[in-house]
Amino acid sequence: MITVEATGETVSEAKWKALRELERLEPSVDKAAVRFQVLEEGHRGLLGVGYSPARVVATAEASATPSETPVDESDLAAHLRALLTQITTALGLRCRIEIEEGDAAITAVCSAGDLGLLIGRHGQTIDAVQTLANAILRRDEDDRKQIVVDAAGYRDRRRRTIEALAVQTAEEALRSGEPVALEPMSSGDRRLVHERLKEYGGVETSSEGDEPNRYVVVSATR
Repeated sequence: MITVEATGETVSEAKWKALRELERLEPSVDKAAVRFQVLEEGHRGLLGVGYSPARVVATAEASATPSETPVDESDLAAHLRALLTQITTALGLRCRIEIEEGDAAITAVCSAGDLGLLIGRHGQTIDAVQTLANAILRRDEDDRKQIVVDAAGYRDRRRRTIEALAVQTAEEALRSGEPVALEPMSSGDRRLVHERLKEYGGVETSSEGDEPNRYVVVSATR
């Protein structure tokens, strides 16, 4: 079964949006068989005050035919696809998984209506999935490519956020002349900070503490 939740100014609009999302996830969905559950009728409010959207859940039966694996897909890519399919299914998510292979890395991108559950708070869940994929597949495969797991462009958004934070922290360290410690981060996020500030004039970075509370310290060098 495929389940999506949608909101709208009215129940009818919320149902329409939910149906469009079902069709995107499952193009062959039988519209007549879609079941709707109204979670909230919604309130129009007065001059915008007290407004709340209508919320509905739409459920339909997924196609019994599994998506075909590309014929030219490598063994590593096929195993990664199978692992991610197993994980997302266990989370109750129906995702489209696209895999891109390069010389040094293989990237799996998951697409669906709402991937918040897969991403997790501050990316903790998707980072754990990526770590698990690297631990399992790089151990079993001769190909030692780095495995990257992404969802709905999360990695790029996170990179831009971390790089902006790194620059702000460097500027603060330069203004105050004192070391500035960032909040504990994953190893991947710490690496982004180090890389972004590697050529940034007047500062240096170091990682301190023990996992999972290891953090980056940015210090002025002049």
